[in-house]
Amino acid sequence: MTFHQPPPGTDGDTRLIRTSLPLLREDPQDCPRGNALRARPLVAQTPERPRGKPLEDFALGPVMRTLDLIEYEGMDPQVASRRLHGSTKCHPGHASWAEMAVRNYLAAREAAESDRRALGRPTTTPVRVQWTAIAQSPDGAPDERGAVRYERTAWGRRYASADGSERELWLLSVNAVKEDRPLAEVAEAAAVTATGVPTRAAFGDIHRPVGGNTVPPRQIRVIGVSCGDGRHTVLADWDSDRTAHDFALHAKPVLARVAEGDRLNPGSGCERCEGLTSCEQPSRVYGLLGVPGPRRPRKRRSVSATDLRVHSRCPAQFHLTRVLHLRSGEPESEPVRRGRAVDDWLNEQHRQGSCRGAVVPAALPGLSEAEQPPALAMLAHHLLDCPLDGLRPEEQVRVQPRLTAYDPELDVLLIADPDLLYTRSGGWIWHETKTAARRPWEGRELMETYPQLPFAVLLMAAGVPGGDPRRSLIELEILYEGSSGCEEIDPGDPETQAEARRIIAELAGPWAIDETYAPKPGGHCAGCEVLSHCAVGRSHLEAR
Repeated sequence: MTFHQPPPGTDGDTRLIRTSLPLLREDPQDCPRGNALRARPLVAQTPERPRGKPLEDFALGPVMRTLDLIEYEGMDPQVASRRLHGSTKCHPGHASWAEMAVRNYLAAREAAESDRRALGRPTTTPVRVQWTAIAQSPDGAPDERGAVRYERTAWGRRYASADGSERELWLLSVNAVKEDRPLAEVAEAAAVTATGVPTRAAFGDIHRPVGGNTVPPRQIRVIGVSCGDGRHTVLADWDSDRTAHDFALHAKPVLARVAEGDRLNPGSGCERCEGLTSCEQPSRVYGLLGVPGPRRPRKRRSVSATDLRVHSRCPAQFHLTRVLHLRSGEPESEPVRRGRAVDDWLNEQHRQGSCRGAVVPAALPGLSEAEQPPALAMLAHHLLDCPLDGLRPEEQVRVQPRLTAYDPELDVLLIADPDLLYTRSGGWIWHETKTAARRPWEGRELMETYPQLPFAVLLMAAGVPGGDPRRSLIELEILYEGSSGCEEIDPGDPETQAEARRIIAELAGPWAIDETYAPKPGGHCAGCEVLSHCAVGRSHLEAR
């Protein structure tokens, strides 16, 4: 896509194209047009949208700031880490995790340097300035994309040998080491490390070169490190020739696609898109959550039914797991593993058309021998009545599609991922599949038990995903070891809509105005995956 002028609803200078490593992942959930606009960092929504946030919402933010104090300012690590707990902008659980993450990172760095010494390679020390690969139009004339300047960046922590012959870039991840990064991302990280010049950045400005060692390195290393456990792995250890070759082969074509992307694919990326207010997608819904806005203007957010359920159970758990995406290193529970294994197998069958003629496998990946029989029994029950059996060839089938709607009044994106979405006689069928140890809804309304259902009712009533509303339906399939059941909900029924509005408003009201995300201890603390970073939860369990 070309941006010789800012898109409607935005303003700024389109002549700078700046790319970062996440743009090279080509995630199917991303929006190509949104990424192309994201690569024009001097273009912003107009009038300016709120960008305030009551608490830090980037997990690695306080980690990086603390490492800056240690590596650039020479501050004692214990003193620097204690500062985390004095910040009013950092959730207490986040501060606890960040303190652990800093320790893990420093331990990984020490181990890596020890390995370097054992191999006879030079020591590396921290580099404060950024490395930016810059290309400028010699005559100042815009190219076919409307750009006169290209900047390529690679976010991480930078190190170099004293003589500049070796450079390292450390790529931090929150939980596990990302060993499956796309080749394009690794090649670009190495290329920016190899060719980037020292720069300083300022908001709303180009990256301006500053003094520093500009001798091109002979050897480049890219290292992935997990702040969750300190594990690290070498993703690239290349000389300059190998780096240039892999950049041209893997990264350069992706960069071109990013700069020129034009396909719309609304989803979570809309949350940060400067062009959302004037974009023809996603669908607009007004007042769907049935709640007033926050007390103070704040940055755009997205929310799903699962988000609302987790926030209702414990706001602290919501912030730590759903916003910051923190995870413990503890094994998942049997129900979670079983549900994922069953879902994965069913999704693969549904992508092939239906379960007709399928045979229950001898075993499912990721489950122990004792866990296999209940899961396989659930599959057998589904095969008896797969919703896609007998569906006419001309009908549409979408497996785990991402549905997105936008409420301009709240500046909130509504996200839903049905297990299955298919058409039937002009209407859409929204199908949810749940696994349980036993029939779960006795004594409680279905929509109270599963907030995905009232969320689906309100979205379908608002025209998402479309189709003939008189023929649209919501199905809930419950699979449990002894049997199975399927319940139907009519999203067009006025009483059903009223009940859905009540349930969602009760869940969304506290979420919409929350600015502290305080812990709400209870029986759920025992299975909380961030319990080790929640003093309130631990105290609650000790007092029982």
